[in-house]
Amino acid sequence: MAENSALLKYFPTELPVDVAPGLPTQQRRYLIDGRIEEWKGPMIDVYSPVCVQKDNSVEPVYLGSAPAMDEETAMRALDAAVRAWDRGNGLWPRLSAEQRIQAVHAFTKRMEERREEIVRWIVFEIGKPRSEAEKEFDRTTEYIRDTLNAVKEGARSTARFTVEQSILAQIRRAPLGVVLCMGPFNYPLNETFATFIPALVMGNTVLFKPPKNGILLYGPLLEAMAECFPPGVVNTVYGDGPVVIPPVMRSGKVDVLAFIGSSRVADQLKKEHPHPHKLRAILGMGAKNAAILLPDVKIESVIDECLRGALSYNGQRCTALKIFFVPRDKGEQFVEAFREKMASLSVGMPYLDGVQITPLPIEGKSQYLQGLVDDAVSQGAAAYGGGYLGPLFLPAILYPVKKGMKAYEEEQFGPVVPVVPYDDPEEALDWIVESHYGQQASLFGEDPAQVAHFVDELVHQVCRVNLNSQCQRGPDVFPFTGRKGSAEGTLSVSDALRAFSIRTLVAAKENDANRALLRKITEERLSSFISTDFLF
Repeated sequence: MAENSALLKYFPTELPVDVAPGLPTQQRRYLIDGRIEEWKGPMIDVYSPVCVQKDNSVEPVYLGSAPAMDEETAMRALDAAVRAWDRGNGLWPRLSAEQRIQAVHAFTKRMEERREEIVRWIVFEIGKPRSEAEKEFDRTTEYIRDTLNAVKEGARSTARFTVEQSILAQIRRAPLGVVLCMGPFNYPLNETFATFIPALVMGNTVLFKPPKNGILLYGPLLEAMAECFPPGVVNTVYGDGPVVIPPVMRSGKVDVLAFIGSSRVADQLKKEHPHPHKLRAILGMGAKNAAILLPDVKIESVIDECLRGALSYNGQRCTALKIFFVPRDKGEQFVEAFREKMASLSVGMPYLDGVQITPLPIEGKSQYLQGLVDDAVSQGAAAYGGGYLGPLFLPAILYPVKKGMKAYEEEQFGPVVPVVPYDDPEEALDWIVESHYGQQASLFGEDPAQVAHFVDELVHQVCRVNLNSQCQRGPDVFPFTGRKGSAEGTLSVSDALRAFSIRTLVAAKENDANRALLRKITEERLSSFISTDFLF
């Protein structure tokens, strides 16, 4: 299907002046070793998924540019992080938990002062509706506050010695070293900070690469990073990932890889490291979360939740519902109800109030999604909705979808909704068992015995089963992870702190000499590790 010129009505003839002041911007600044430097080399142009009409077509809005760094500069940033770590003897890893908390708190306050600017960048860089961009910012600052409280709780619980079998010991968590943080485009602030903040507050030093789509929003934060943290603790790397990141990994100096993106890229990065057993990986990768509608389900009572699960932020969420299994005798009813709700979604540019379907930020995504639709139709499915113009793709529901269709297997990460009819609900379980992914699933039904049966099956295949609700990450105190190819490590407020640190202990035989030794160390505060200071 060719581009649909009827969608031209959703694009402005010119960008309203009041919604995007200051465009374009040339973001030449970067942070290395506590200094904000200005890049003199080539730049990467940054375009918005927001487009304007031109010659009966659409043209993306030019947002500005960011540094196209080279390998040499990336290695300078890495070396700064290594020096700041200094085998664990650097200023930052040796600071007390209270001092690190104070630094992160000061940074958060500075970040909140730039809320409007950062929200605007999220809207224009990734096409996220303004209300959703505001939620992302506010959820991120809430996550930081919850993380700092969790650090305090952890520090309080370890501010004492334990005695076992005549052995005195203090068990605390210690940082791991140099962390490479790389976040995703769809939550460029929240998901990036879900690794960046816990890595930082636990005493690691950080090499930080913003996502390609979502790069300019970090410009307003550089000064706060430089002023709130000691030199070399936070260092930024911009540029083409395949150019700047492989040499960093090949150096063997990265101790932790924190990456949220595709499993293909994650595998490549891990293979570059010369010492795989030294490298800790915290990875959030792909997911094709399934919704299983059990035979007793009442379509009218679950359709709103299904719609939100599939199409919030255009389905560009790892936790989105990306395939639906419905009883065959209720398949057409489900599709009709879904179509009706889908038709009511507001389409337009992300800066408009109340808009729900917006242009997609990834180049070529509309063509890929149309390919999924065309493939399914060629194999007997019907497509309801759909159509695209430039980066704007209208939601499409496909039915009936079956094995062999691309939409049955591939993670679409966009507003295409495959619906698979079944004769036996065990068919849905078989699909989940065979899937490469294992993040979450949603289960819709009312029969306690059947729900319990499916729960007991699903908990061995995915890491969260959502009853009569869409898949989701929050609340952030809950563990967030996946089985199989979906994740390595667990993220949440407390789990992330554990992921970026390791339990370490100092132990001594319980006798008068050792008691006196430890008493003198703690009373005179001679050690940053051996301490009984209580954190209020």
